[in-house]
Amino acid sequence: MPVAAVAPLRLMLPRVFGPGLVAMLLATAAMTVPQPVQAQVSPFTQSVAIAASDDEAIAAFYAARNYAPVWTDAGNAERRNVLLTALTRAGDHGLPVQRYDAGALADAFRAARTEGDRGRLEVRMTRAFLDYARDLNSGVLVPKKVDPGIVREIPVRSPESNLAMLTDADLSGFLAGLAPTAPAYAQLMKAKIQIEAQIARGGWGEALPAVTLKPGASGEAVVALRDRLVAMGYLGRSATRSYDDTMEKAVQQFQLDHGLEPDGVLDDSTLAQINVGPEARLQSILVAMERERWINIDRGRRHIWVNLTDFSARIMDDGKETFATRSVIGKDVLDQRTPEFSDTMDYMVINPSWSVPRSITTKEYLPLLKKNPNAAGHLKIVDSKGRVVDRGAINFGKYTAANFPFAMRQPPSDGNALGLVKFMFPNPYNIYLHDTPSKSLFEREIRAFSHGCIRLGQPFDFAYALLARQSDDPKATFHQVLDRGAEAAVRLEQPVPVHIVYFTAFPGAKGKMNYRRDVYGRDGLIFDALMQAGVVLGGHQG
Repeated sequence: MPVAAVAPLRLMLPRVFGPGLVAMLLATAAMTVPQPVQAQVSPFTQSVAIAASDDEAIAAFYAARNYAPVWTDAGNAERRNVLLTALTRAGDHGLPVQRYDAGALADAFRAARTEGDRGRLEVRMTRAFLDYARDLNSGVLVPKKVDPGIVREIPVRSPESNLAMLTDADLSGFLAGLAPTAPAYAQLMKAKIQIEAQIARGGWGEALPAVTLKPGASGEAVVALRDRLVAMGYLGRSATRSYDDTMEKAVQQFQLDHGLEPDGVLDDSTLAQINVGPEARLQSILVAMERERWINIDRGRRHIWVNLTDFSARIMDDGKETFATRSVIGKDVLDQRTPEFSDTMDYMVINPSWSVPRSITTKEYLPLLKKNPNAAGHLKIVDSKGRVVDRGAINFGKYTAANFPFAMRQPPSDGNALGLVKFMFPNPYNIYLHDTPSKSLFEREIRAFSHGCIRLGQPFDFAYALLARQSDDPKATFHQVLDRGAEAAVRLEQPVPVHIVYFTAFPGAKGKMNYRRDVYGRDGLIFDALMQAGVVLGGHQG
């Protein structure tokens, strides 16, 4: 009797027979239930099930297809070759090739003798596929674990969604489509291959001696500079021994490509950058490729691109720069470095008041107020309800940073710390773009002076460019609000994505590589983490 038939008997039989007889019948029924026949499990299936048991997604994938192989049957040869070819070229992307180890997988295919070997290899191939797909699409590292200032949210495809593509007819197209689609990624990849070839040929030659050179100079130091510029591609082959106009233009182009003042003079700053070797530049490229994988998202047809290392803010429309201005970023101090993230700008505030961050209030102003209650007189003291409090009624000496119950605010004015306009993309880090009365800082080469927010060199022009999408006369629209003198918010009818990034290597407008200094040391940390993950210079595993 089937097991399912026994349970209903417990309900029906007592109404017909006595309890004793019921017990006897049930016992007999239980004894006569046939035992299930153990299904025969093939060694391949058993091997796959065991090898995949510690990975829920892989185990479910194979169970759902009744353990049919994806890679190891004769009919899987094309799919297998597509993956192995992609894994073999993983080094071109600056990925940790040994993590997938195409060579070891190929050896395992040749060495497989039993169905158990084949089952284990089946799962190894699937793990390599998933690792490669994740790394290429969203990065090798988890950025927050490398540096707490990289607070970017990384969109990661689920293993299930990647596994679902394994039976797709165009696996090659799927794998190729995982890489970042931004043009910069392909350009970085090309630059990586080129600089690796340059290193193989001996690099850029000897570093230049510590000397300042100006147009009109001559001698061995100029010859050394000439040879270095030729090797770096900034100068055609030449026998000149003088610092002529051609060399001056080459130096100016180098300076532009490296974020230096293009004065054509080989000073200490330019010398330091020109002496950076190709191996160090290759490291910057590898890190930049990883960063591109972290921001492998739809950036928006119109978006704002703030590259911290370049000290710039740009408006990009359909891939082209339509506005650019210099910027000042956070100081290279642990709690003042500008974080990296993406958000959406919704509005601007014209004639803003400045609500002083509590960290600045308690760390910088409270000690001054304890010494002199009238210090920082341009700021208002306000209570928890926003009401202005008379300074004379406050005993600042009895408060500490932990229990200070007041806030500080600066009313709108030409001298306001935020200037006359700020651009808002509300975020947990209280970061925004804004004007500033401290205009002289924009003339500096390295502009890391703020408490974390981003100051703009041309904030009014930036506002006009944003408002041009919703006003026939954006300048008049802006100044109509500005001239009132009162704080007012102006909403953007089309919110604009904002990407705060940190690229020390990136292609310029004509595709030529640009390099910048690692202002916060973040790229050094990322490169070290990439090396620990198995990425190698040159892209070949040892």
